[in-house]
Amino acid sequence: MNKILVINGPNLNLLGTREPEIYGSTTLDDINKMLKVQADKLGVKIDFIQSNIEGEIVTAIQNARAVYDFILLNAAAFTHYSVAIRDAISAIDVPVIEIHLSNVHAREEFRHHSVIAPVVLGQISGFGVDSYIAALDIAVRKIRGDIK
Repeated sequence: MNKILVINGPNLNLLGTREPEIYGSTTLDDINKMLKVQADKLGVKIDFIQSNIEGEIVTAIQNARAVYDFILLNAAAFTHYSVAIRDAISAIDVPVIEIHLSNVHAREEFRHHSVIAPVVLGQISGFGVDSYIAALDIAVRKIRGDIK
């Protein structure tokens, strides 16, 4: 069975209460449950990690080698400055999709640049929870060879 790892970065554990006008009222646990239901429908195994610690995210990415077929990554604030996460992605052969709940390009200037964007397969942002669902769908279609 194909396996997908979802990695969520700093402050995403506060979803549902943190700036609901930007991120909505859905919690990270709600998102994980929705993804689990969708993964079951699609016939793939899905695991979840959330960390506020950059090194833990780097380790999770490194440990994904030979275990996972795809990574869905919301690096949150680390998106904009973590060369360590970028280098970890570059060092493995597991494809990664970058995810954001909000449209980072419509927000503060510092959020417009992603240091990880050049080393991921693609980026999905601005669709709230549906950013995650879309990323999962694309990952499964890529795994199955339905899209290039």
